[in-house]
Amino acid sequence: MCLTECRSSVLNVPWRILEGYHNQSVANAIRLLILTGSRTGEMLKATWDQFDLKAGVWTKPAHTTKQRKLAHHPLSSQARDILDIMYRYSQSQFLFPGKVDGQSFQDIKKAWASIRLRAHLPDVRIHDLRHTYASHLVSSGLSLSIVGKLLGHTQAATTQRYAHLADEPLREATELFGSGLINQKKLLIEESGLMISSRWYVHQL
Repeated sequence: MCLTECRSSVLNVPWRILEGYHNQSVANAIRLLILTGSRTGEMLKATWDQFDLKAGVWTKPAHTTKQRKLAHHPLSSQARDILDIMYRYSQSQFLFPGKVDGQSFQDIKKAWASIRLRAHLPDVRIHDLRHTYASHLVSSGLSLSIVGKLLGHTQAATTQRYAHLADEPLREATELFGSGLINQKKLLIEESGLMISSRWYVHQL
């Protein structure tokens, strides 16, 4: 599983690679996987009636989620921009219609294998995009509870794999306090030293 070691490299995938990819429907699927942290199956099988683009919400029916529970996923403005353009030109009930009428894309593993090689990310799996999404949110200071809800986790233990990332902002904060305290102590010692020196000089006069 790819967490800290690949999360930055994944988000640094040049978008020009996706822009130049011959199948823009696949490119959009990957863009949205990065922006939503959703499972590949949820994204590929998604239909337009699940989306409220004005409100910016994706309602995932229970039968499409791993937990078999209805899920509401808020959409970022970047994801909504992509969806708005897709919807404008869509002629299918599916966001990503397949070659067979009435069916969606079934898989994009081969496409991702090609794209990741062009992006020099040979070891990054398509599912790592989801881990990357979660890792960045936790590292940004969001609670495991919030991140778990965005990922659709029903049990807190599932999100605990990202717990070590949540410690980083806390460690930085305590380091900041500690260094500030030490610096203040040094300043007080230096000031005390100056006062003692001044008193000694006056006494000598």
